[in-house]
Amino acid sequence: MQKPNKRLAGQTAIVTGASSGIGEAIAIALGRDGANVVVNYLSHPEVAEEIAQKITADDLCGEAIAIKCDVSKEDQVAAMFKQTVNHFGTLDICVPNAGLQKDAALHEMKLEDWQLVLDVNLTGQFLCAREAIREFLRRGMRPGVSKSLGKIIHTSSVHQIIPWAGHANYAASKGGLVMLMESICQEYAPQKVRCNSIAPGAIKTPINKAAWDTPEALAELNKLIPYKRIGVPEDIGSAAVWLASDESEYVNGTTIFVDGGMTCYPGFTTNG
Repeated sequence: MQKPNKRLAGQTAIVTGASSGIGEAIAIALGRDGANVVVNYLSHPEVAEEIAQKITADDLCGEAIAIKCDVSKEDQVAAMFKQTVNHFGTLDICVPNAGLQKDAALHEMKLEDWQLVLDVNLTGQFLCAREAIREFLRRGMRPGVSKSLGKIIHTSSVHQIIPWAGHANYAASKGGLVMLMESICQEYAPQKVRCNSIAPGAIKTPINKAAWDTPEALAELNKLIPYKRIGVPEDIGSAAVWLASDESEYVNGTTIFVDGGMTCYPGFTTNG
């Protein structure tokens, strides 16, 4: 965990899918830097409440609340943002992180599984970004709080550029997310909105437990990572805090790969 400071003091963040894994680490990291945090969840409210209480109980952190919302549903996203603004006054940082996998060979993939992954991983990120931008434009600049009108930090994946057989719906959702993020930057950077993505590689979370849960599986996974270690959620949290802070104020429309070098295709170290 990064050392706490107050780079985000007085700001409010929404982190979707924040009740476990990467989202939880991002929520805690933002709180540790002084932000108020909305811990979004879809199920297991007791877990989300525990995370929110953990952030609030730390004297170095901001306040946190848990809000249930299915990010693929337009009305629920709008209600979450309204509740956030009613409680905290405004929103400064939006981290559309919620995502899922429904894996299958393409010829066996059900349409509903294709659609569900696109609805959550791509449409959900669009709906959250749209509501965030609406609030940024409504509220206007906050001198002394942030140099940017607002910050959007999408959670993508190395599979926005690395094809993934058996996971076509997931890879397609992350590939589409690149153009969403870059288009938002192109359109709203003149208003001082910053929109970037973090693309994790192999991160130790419940969603991919089978890939790291045994020494044999971990050894195979490390063959894909030049740095020879699997990432942890806190690696992503640290990157998110930096992107949310004024330290990255001139970073816009880009993807930061947090992957131990996975996108350098280590299979080619022996000439392919």
